Amino acid sequence: MDIRKFAVAQTSRLHLCDANDDPMYADEEKTRPITVNLYGPGSKQYAGAQAAQNNRMIDKLKRKGKAEQTAEQRAAEAAKFLSACTESWENMEYGDLTGDELSIAVYSDVSIGFIADQVTKHIGDWVNFTKPSTTN
Repeated sequence: MDIRKFAVAQTSRLHLCDANDDPMYADEEKTRPITVNLYGPGSKQYAGAQAAQNNRMIDKLKRKGKAEQTAEQRAAEAAKFLSACTESWENMEYGDLTGDELSIAVYSDVSIGFIADQVTKHIGDWVNFTKPSTTN
């Protein structure tokens, strides 16, 4: 049997929930879910984001000789990693920002920190990237 049949999908769509764990929508009729499309642990983008994160830590160690980070530095590092793992957003705005600037702003905003928490949890679980079964 070819083991590649168990390969996971490169991306996954996450319907975001608010701080009360209620699904978020961009309209009152609840027809436009607020979602984020994410690169998962089986993708080149995720691997690249991890490598970049590790390289930034190594560079910091070389420059300062220590690995300690302030809370702000840790939050900025996490936002960069999550942004690199974000393919796109649906039905969501943050001012006029787009692309990486949008992602970094969302993931850096502590008042909506529950979004970064959901994304971190989602991309950390391989099951969220499994392909739907073709047999029942």
